[in-house]
Amino acid sequence: MKVYLGANNVSSNAHDFPMASPGHWGRCIGDCGSGGLRSRAVWCTHAEGWTTFHANCDQQDKPESQRRCFKVCDWHLELFEWEVSGWDRCGLALATGAEAGAELCVTAQHGLQRRSVRCLQKLNRTAVSSEICEHFSPQPPAEQACLVPCPRDCVVSQFSSWSPCGTGCARSLQHRTRAVIAPPLYGGAPCPSLTESRACAAPACPLGEEEHTYSLRLGPWGECQLPHPKDAELAGRTMLDLGSDSGEQSTSGFAGSRPQHRAGEVEIGYQTRQVRCVRSNGKHAELSLCLQDPVPVTSRSCVIPKDCSMSEWSPWSLCRRSCGWGSLAPGLRTRHRGVLSVALGAGRPCPELEEREACSGGGKAPLQFAWRTSEWKACQVSVLLDQQDPHQQKQAGLCGGGIQTRVVYCAQIVVELGTHQPKEVARPVDGKLCQGPAPATSQVCHLPCPAECAVSSWSPWGPCLPESCQHPLLFPGFRMRQRQVVVDPVGTLAGCPHLVESIPCEDARCHEWLVAEGPCVTDRGKCGPGCASLHVCLVSFAPGEEVPHHLCSELPHPEVVACEVPCARDCVVSEWSPWSPCSHSCSSKNAEGTQSRSRSILALPAEGGKACPPERALQEQRACNEHPCVHFFWETSPWSSCSQDVLGTALNTTWSGDSACGVGIQTRKVSCRKSSSGQVTPKRCPESLRPEAVRPCLLPCRKDCVVTLFSEWTPCPTACQPGNATAVKQSRYRIILQDSANGGQACPDTLYEERECEDVPICPVYRWKSHGWSPCVLVPESVRQGPGEDCGHGLQSRAVTCLSEQGVSAAIGDCVRWAGAMPALVQECLVPCKDDCTFTPWSKFTACSSDCGTTRSRRRSLTGRSRKRDKCQNTEVYPQVETEPCPCEVFTSQPHGNWSDCIIRGGPPQLQLGMPSQGVARECGQGVRLRAIACYDRTGRLVDPSRCSSSGYIEEPCTVPCPFDCKLSDWSSWSPCSSSCGPGVRVRSKWLKEKPYNGGRPCPKLDLRNQVHEAVPCYSECNQYSWKVGQWSPCEINSEQNSLHCGEGIQTRKVRCVSTAEDHGVETVPNTLCNEAEVPETVQKCSLYCPSECAVSDWGQWSPCPQVCDPNIMQTRTRQVLRYPVSSKPCPEVSQMKPCILNQNCFQYQYNLTGWSGCQLGANATCGHGERRRLLSCRRSDGATVSMQLCQQLHLEKPVPTSSRCVVGCAVDCQLSPWSAWSQCSHTCGAGGQMVRGRSVVLQAAGEGRPCPEQLTQHRSCPVKPCYSWLLGPWSPCTIQGGQCGDGLQVRNLTCVVHDASISAASKPVENALCGELPSKESVLQLPCSVPCPGDCHLTEWSEWSSCELTCISGRSFETSGRQSRSRAFLVPSAENRESCSGQDVETRPCSGGKCYEYLWQTSPWRDNVRTVWCQRSDGVNVTGGCPLRTKPAEVQHCSPACRKPFSYCTQRGVCGCERGYTEVMRSNGFLDYCVKVPGLEDKKADVKTIAGKNKPVNSKMHDIFKGWSIQPFNPDGKLKIWVYGVSAGGFFIIVFLIFTSYLMCKKTKQHQSPPPQQKPLTLAYDGDIDM
Repeated sequence: MKVYLGANNVSSNAHDFPMASPGHWGRCIGDCGSGGLRSRAVWCTHAEGWTTFHANCDQQDKPESQRRCFKVCDWHLELFEWEVSGWDRCGLALATGAEAGAELCVTAQHGLQRRSVRCLQKLNRTAVSSEICEHFSPQPPAEQACLVPCPRDCVVSQFSSWSPCGTGCARSLQHRTRAVIAPPLYGGAPCPSLTESRACAAPACPLGEEEHTYSLRLGPWGECQLPHPKDAELAGRTMLDLGSDSGEQSTSGFAGSRPQHRAGEVEIGYQTRQVRCVRSNGKHAELSLCLQDPVPVTSRSCVIPKDCSMSEWSPWSLCRRSCGWGSLAPGLRTRHRGVLSVALGAGRPCPELEEREACSGGGKAPLQFAWRTSEWKACQVSVLLDQQDPHQQKQAGLCGGGIQTRVVYCAQIVVELGTHQPKEVARPVDGKLCQGPAPATSQVCHLPCPAECAVSSWSPWGPCLPESCQHPLLFPGFRMRQRQVVVDPVGTLAGCPHLVESIPCEDARCHEWLVAEGPCVTDRGKCGPGCASLHVCLVSFAPGEEVPHHLCSELPHPEVVACEVPCARDCVVSEWSPWSPCSHSCSSKNAEGTQSRSRSILALPAEGGKACPPERALQEQRACNEHPCVHFFWETSPWSSCSQDVLGTALNTTWSGDSACGVGIQTRKVSCRKSSSGQVTPKRCPESLRPEAVRPCLLPCRKDCVVTLFSEWTPCPTACQPGNATAVKQSRYRIILQDSANGGQACPDTLYEERECEDVPICPVYRWKSHGWSPCVLVPESVRQGPGEDCGHGLQSRAVTCLSEQGVSAAIGDCVRWAGAMPALVQECLVPCKDDCTFTPWSKFTACSSDCGTTRSRRRSLTGRSRKRDKCQNTEVYPQVETEPCPCEVFTSQPHGNWSDCIIRGGPPQLQLGMPSQGVARECGQGVRLRAIACYDRTGRLVDPSRCSSSGYIEEPCTVPCPFDCKLSDWSSWSPCSSSCGPGVRVRSKWLKEKPYNGGRPCPKLDLRNQVHEAVPCYSECNQYSWKVGQWSPCEINSEQNSLHCGEGIQTRKVRCVSTAEDHGVETVPNTLCNEAEVPETVQKCSLYCPSECAVSDWGQWSPCPQVCDPNIMQTRTRQVLRYPVSSKPCPEVSQMKPCILNQNCFQYQYNLTGWSGCQLGANATCGHGERRRLLSCRRSDGATVSMQLCQQLHLEKPVPTSSRCVVGCAVDCQLSPWSAWSQCSHTCGAGGQMVRGRSVVLQAAGEGRPCPEQLTQHRSCPVKPCYSWLLGPWSPCTIQGGQCGDGLQVRNLTCVVHDASISAASKPVENALCGELPSKESVLQLPCSVPCPGDCHLTEWSEWSSCELTCISGRSFETSGRQSRSRAFLVPSAENRESCSGQDVETRPCSGGKCYEYLWQTSPWRDNVRTVWCQRSDGVNVTGGCPLRTKPAEVQHCSPACRKPFSYCTQRGVCGCERGYTEVMRSNGFLDYCVKVPGLEDKKADVKTIAGKNKPVNSKMHDIFKGWSIQPFNPDGKLKIWVYGVSAGGFFIIVFLIFTSYLMCKKTKQHQSPPPQQKPLTLAYDGDIDM
């Protein structure tokens, strides 16, 4: 904008003045918020455009070069946002050629819709500059194109009937009106006139004798004015000093004193109105023609209006956060103003006394909030177990699935300005400030199950070894046995038992000489004595000690032993058998271990040969396992807890782990124990195997307690409190995030603090003081009409002052603010005239008795001269006694509303997850349901329900069915393993005891016998049971058949099944436990070689087959010749061979895995983490399961893994919070109020747990409290006091009523005190109105609202809300005023639940080529407008030339046709020639086509049929030819002849046959021809 400035030193030419030209405003720079600045350049320019010095321009007019602005920063994004309203209704876009386009509209036309777009501050929703929001995102569009339906004209109803005419001879008009049904839309035609009038046909009045009526017209009251000074001296004016304590009135001279305490001057003036006499034709007449008794009042007293006077605004308060901590807005500031004087009369009332506006926080960082959680509490298994069985005994060692909880809270995050790095302040705030769903407060957890240490069985005792082979003589010897850890211990203090046991022994050796005897070399010949050399080798006992090979050959002294080879006649004895197993594993006083071996006689001696040894020489026995049955082992106590290393860091050097919390030590006691008698000296145990007593450990880290900061103090009230109010307290709290552990700092005791609010403002106490009323002020005598007596109605005023609590005078504004409504300053008064009746005041009402139905009364009496006047004695007009019924304290109650839900009583404790639930709130069982009551007094008025019932309810017992879970029995014991060799299964089961109902936990899947099974894999060692064979008996020869007692015989042995389990020793068990297919032979053939025969030994073992069976590879076995024969008879074979055939004598082995077992849990667990296993077995190639040792010897690769982790889902019942307290009633009074309480889901159901109930809220009706409200009565008709027309008043009553707020509530009046203060908006109890005088134009009453109509396109709604309209029309009572009257009112309002209507043209039948056409709505209502004019049917039809032929008429197509029963004969040019009557229509109703709409005859179809015939049956004019009639007649005679001939033939046959059988065919034949 350019500002032209004048200069003193420039010429007077206006074009030469320099002017100041500002540039564009720059960007806002400076601090964030309202402290920014923007600047622009300002220069001084000449009118011709060149710049000059600033001094040439007027400095006073210099535009500002800097302006304060709001600097937008990135963090303001959280404070401001675009507010976009919904789109307005689509309006017609006014464009060029819109009118022409409207005619072409088919369904829709272009429109425009708008919406408001503002940049708002989020907190207080105040609008700010759009530039702030545009800093973050572009401004959303405020307009968009849309489609609107085609223009629709205004739709009006049909006219009403004509109004009646007057009876006199004066000319008058009669009217008829119509109403608006739908307003014009989208550019449609406006509404037509709603009124029609016409002159009545009245007889002419004789000259000068027109009949006229006269009416008294009362004009409106004029302005209130003060009386003339001359009158004021007489009447005076009342000026009230509201600051004085006395009721004295001050004169005008005191008007200016103490203005700060004066509420205002009440000035009483007067107002007048005009009264005229009006003739029926609207012209004025003499007043005497209208005057009546009583004469209308033309003047009255009034209060001079004065507006409310306000003080100036106070300065703005400091900017402060009104919402305390967590506020998203910078803050608010306020300012106040006071009332100096109140409004008087019709003056303008006082506006608002306080203003608020948002203010900047001065660049402080915005607050951000996020959900935060404490650490998870310890896992509690008992919570889940309590869900399954609340009455179970608490047991130790619970493990498996459980529930753990944590605290979830909303925390504040502060972003420091400039860094934009979030710095968290762990200060809890209100959860409503955090966005999004809160994290879970509980979860399913897993407590590892303790596992006891499991060990294998003991190995056999080893040889006697010294502790050190380097110095074997210095250390004692021990025999030892070991066992291994199979399952490591988990979660138990007790570790594994000892794994090594030892027995002291003597003659401890690290190596042993193994002696093998070579072949016997005879001294001479093939038999006889000889010698055999000994092969000796050193074998190591100690594990891991290798023996050099050269020690086997380099013997110090090779030894030779004597031997003998049996000669042909000698006795032959077998080799010694191996030593049998030792009978005892150790030796004691009562039992010693022994073992034996034997040999047998293989061949008998011949005469002269060496004899066989005696029987006793065939057996040998020796002692074994001579060590005592006492063994020793090292025993350890559990490790101590990890403690600080007092000795220094010697142990730390050996620890490879890295821990910030340091390394400590653990200790334990180590002692040597004897198996039977307890602790012994450590020398009895091998020192080399002594366990360590000290080991390093990681010191557990100290965990200090972590708590949040205290929350902000809850805000103290900013509004003032009454002086007698109880002290208001504020509180704050903090949350434990982490509990202390391992000696860390303990948590504080105080988590909640409370204190009294300080500096709470106390509301000041002010009160109004009313002074005495002034004398009644009447209208001045110069204005007053009638007799000169000073009496009648007037006004009187009084002073009202404001006093403080101490009784000191105070400002009027303080009382307006703190003391409530101001007492009335003015009231009506009456100065009785000498003819008026005067009374004493009413007495008090008489006392009531206790009985209902009695009455009470009060009295008054006449005073002064009134006692002598007869009219005052009329008690009907002037009653002197008033009677009213006494209040009756009898009440009746009625149930109201529905029964509530069944409420289980008993206050629930605060349930905390993870804590032992003591006395959890009952969820089912016996309860009560409530039904609200309404209480009525004897007159049927609603009263407080406590009058009928203390609780306001009636109760009845009810039951909430308790859910019962599926109950199963305990597990049965495990069955034995299903397999005696290799993998099998063990099974246990439980069976159904009770089915679930009422929403209890469902059962697991049951079998047909209502059982559920659990199977676990098991493994039976294949050599657990084995066949034990005894020694073969001597070969028995059948002596009866063989006198030599030699040759073939039989020998036997005993076979038994024994258990080889470690804990049973060798114990005989039933044979069924061993493999029956592999039972050894108990009988075999044998040979006792006769004397001089060749004797051979028993067969040796077959040589092994290769690992891969090959039939080309043979296995062999051999035997030796022990005695050569005397004769040349050859010896039997000494070797045998057979091929290695798969699954016959050659087998292959491989590991085999079973399938995975089910998930196995710990002993005390019901769910959670478990383990599933699969078993390994050794399978032979023929499918048999064999001992694992066979696979182990082949060093096959074992499949892995054989176990894996798994999870059994926990069945978690839905867990709910306790019921909240009942809410406040939704209605403060009346019926239909509801109280609600709710609960929330703390833990969702999982697995087969009880699901959450659907009902999370409960409702109950509130007791019906009475509603007291002011009821405005209907407006009375317009009353003209003392006149017939003109300006009057409409009044209505304001009554205090009681009701129950329902739609059909019956309201009953009660005392006004129950309704409190008068409503401000509804207090208008009288309104000015007017009654038209004769000849005046006036509007009719409003029509009824039309039905709700939607705007639709093709039958579908275009808008969500519809419209309905009403209207009123102008009526013109006389023809003279017809031109001066015009106008009509239409109102339209939105409505819901509208319908789509169609408007269609309707037509009546044609009569004389004329018909009626009208528009009808689809619901049958006839209307004007709404139907498109371009589709309107014709009302008159014309044929050219006119249809003058007989029986012809003009059709709708505009051509002449024939009436029904006649056919057209057309000319060649297509016009009708004449109409011909269709033959045969007298008796039959033939369907004769009269006209086809084409220029050819009516029989055109028949013409088409016969078109190809050579004989044409029709004439060109459409009539049948004569020969057609002849052919038809001939055919008819032939048919009659045939019928007659058939009848005669049948009659002849009838004479020769019996009549009955022939009746039927004749009848049938006749029936068949009956139609002919």
